[in-house]
Amino acid sequence: MIGSLINLSGCATTSSSPWAEDTTAQEPAFTPVTGSTEHKPAAPAFEQADTPATPAPAQTDNSHIILRADHPSQYTVKKGDTLWDISSMFLKDPWYWPEIWHLNPQIKNPHLIYPGDVLTLVYVNGQPQIHLKRPADGVVRTETKAQESGLKQIKLSPSIRRHSLNASIPTIPADAVRQFLTKPRVISKEVWEAAPYIVGSDDAHLILGADNKIYIRGKLDKERIRYSVFRKGNELRDPVTNELLGYEIIYAGQARIRQYGSPASGQLVSTQREVLIGDRLLPTDKSAIDQLYYPRVPDVDIKDAYIISLFDAISGIAKHQIAVINKGANDGLEVGNLLATYQKGVLAKDRFLDKSRMKRGDEDLLMVQLPDERSGLMMIFKTFDKVSYGLILESTRVIRKMDAVRKPR
Repeated sequence: MIGSLINLSGCATTSSSPWAEDTTAQEPAFTPVTGSTEHKPAAPAFEQADTPATPAPAQTDNSHIILRADHPSQYTVKKGDTLWDISSMFLKDPWYWPEIWHLNPQIKNPHLIYPGDVLTLVYVNGQPQIHLKRPADGVVRTETKAQESGLKQIKLSPSIRRHSLNASIPTIPADAVRQFLTKPRVISKEVWEAAPYIVGSDDAHLILGADNKIYIRGKLDKERIRYSVFRKGNELRDPVTNELLGYEIIYAGQARIRQYGSPASGQLVSTQREVLIGDRLLPTDKSAIDQLYYPRVPDVDIKDAYIISLFDAISGIAKHQIAVINKGANDGLEVGNLLATYQKGVLAKDRFLDKSRMKRGDEDLLMVQLPDERSGLMMIFKTFDKVSYGLILESTRVIRKMDAVRKPR
């Protein structure tokens, strides 16, 4: 359900959804946020056996929307579901979900989906729509029997139901990308070389951990007392031009400055891995968890794009793992863009070619370059100027470094 939104930190990017219909007096689609809300139903009424169908929205050309052959007619949302996976049950191309999503006006916040909600596929004027039914919508049902007719009547009375918004299901697995949003992961050579670094420690320790005292050399912001500690990781280079795009940096821990000077002194307050002499200090990211995702196909063609790094993998990755590509904001990429990954076709020898008709210099005809094969689909969740991080949402085969990345067709 890719018109859905989730709140995560790090990439504060504003973007208007291309799927928006009429957002007047509505909240953004599927926006899990902290806190709670009150659910108030419509005014009391008598329940009828056949509820009139909700008027269909203005008709649009949905000929490009293809339902899966094995789609369910009804689905009950379960804990652990994601909106993307649910939309994939119904649609061949899940990013078209908002075009068939039909808001139920009887539900206070139809954009949020919770475990227990029932999604039903119906057709209105030949167009597919998904309707949402929410059980126990804050209505008290009281059964009575009319004395004269003996018929049973069901009286609906409004009540208030409190429901935490955190209980709504996310668009994508939030835990898979959270750490990449709260800590910077790619940095330019210039910024890295200008960053202050650990020059020594008490008792001449070479490997440091929490509570160790450290000495820092370099320019520190005296208005700041807390820094994150990083180590330089892999170089990220463009595979076409060999340009240095930046360094991946590895988060090691948190440090607090105790005294400014040359060198300054501080203390490691927490560590996720060993801290070494030479590790750099960068400002701690305090951005709020406020990232809105609108998964969608990019507006621009992405040329000469390749996977240049895999996170926590040596040879290949699959669904819900992270890849880095050699294109970023400078190339028109935005958070939420969907890109298809392609495994390079191999060279095959044509053993059936009639060699008697070949001329000198035609030896290359013996080898045939097979076409690239689509291997998966990724969503860009964080962009830098020249590189981007993507979460693999679908994979049909192993995704490797140097696999091509293109706009889905």
